[in-house]
Amino acid sequence: MNVLKHTRLTLVAGLVAALAPALPVLAQEIRVLNWNSYGTDAEFGLEAFKEATGITVVHDYFTSEQEMITKLQTGAGAYDVVVVNAAMVDKVRELGLLQPLDTAALSNWDDLSAPFKEDPSVTVEGEVWGAPWVWGVNGLAYNTSAVDAPVTSAAAMWDPAFEGRLSLRDDAEWQVKQAALVLGQDMNHPEDLEAIKVKLLELKPQVKSLWASEDEFMKGMANGAYDLAEIWAGGAMRAKTTYGLPVDFVIPEDGAIAWFDTLGIPAGSKNAEAAAKFIDYMISPEFYVQWDTEIGAATSANPKALDALPEGAFNRDVMGDPAVTSRLHFMAPLSDDERQAIQQLWAEVKTAYAQ
Repeated sequence: MNVLKHTRLTLVAGLVAALAPALPVLAQEIRVLNWNSYGTDAEFGLEAFKEATGITVVHDYFTSEQEMITKLQTGAGAYDVVVVNAAMVDKVRELGLLQPLDTAALSNWDDLSAPFKEDPSVTVEGEVWGAPWVWGVNGLAYNTSAVDAPVTSAAAMWDPAFEGRLSLRDDAEWQVKQAALVLGQDMNHPEDLEAIKVKLLELKPQVKSLWASEDEFMKGMANGAYDLAEIWAGGAMRAKTTYGLPVDFVIPEDGAIAWFDTLGIPAGSKNAEAAAKFIDYMISPEFYVQWDTEIGAATSANPKALDALPEGAFNRDVMGDPAVTSRLHFMAPLSDDERQAIQQLWAEVKTAYAQ
């Protein structure tokens, strides 16, 4: 090598070394798969988390649990955090779409409610497959400007007073389970699907619409398209808190569907450490209190978060009332055959509604 060439290489090397400390560190990014507008994408939370950790969170969404599974299957390695209903964790895990969670990486893990952490879908042979995040109730909301007498029962959906004024969630499990409760059957393993089908068909004169997203529910209620609709508790709270809609939420006296959601790390995640930091923030009281008071949330699986809510908060006072919790029925895993039968039943009922 000649002296001139050697000198140039030495100068270039020195320049690179001098600039290296000034080069920006590549920002870390994680991808979250969730329902739209369901907590993890709250702008205040994303900003606070990024400021504290330097981690950017981007979202992709699903509109059904089957779509969630399909996205995990076709986008292997594309996601770092996924929201999975506890009743679906077994199925998602058995498909090889989740990885065990390192609970030692979660500073808030010990504070989570033991019954949720010890649920057989969450903890399997000592391995944890998701952090219990929030739980809630599927109930009813009615327009207090249009409905005089308070609604107390799911049986109100069949009341002729709501003919053409009812909106249902387009969800097979929800419809079959709710009808089962009204009929006094076991909602998780109903013994008489034919009776349930007949009961749902009786709703045809009542049904104004079916909704698939919370946004559709909000717009329909805001526009006065219906007076009574199915909705989960968090959605009803957001209707009042965020949109100022005149609605009251009903936890039916004849039984209500309850559920809890987990935050898991998909198999193939390349950012499991950053994902765990985000999960830890999501289950913290700091995030939850702001989410619930400013936007409206489901009920935290962290009792410390509930205790930190102001007096009079729905999730602190109502959801903690034993008289309320006594009539909740938590969703359990279904077999593939049970799920298929429920989907088929609902498809037939929807076809009848459309005729």
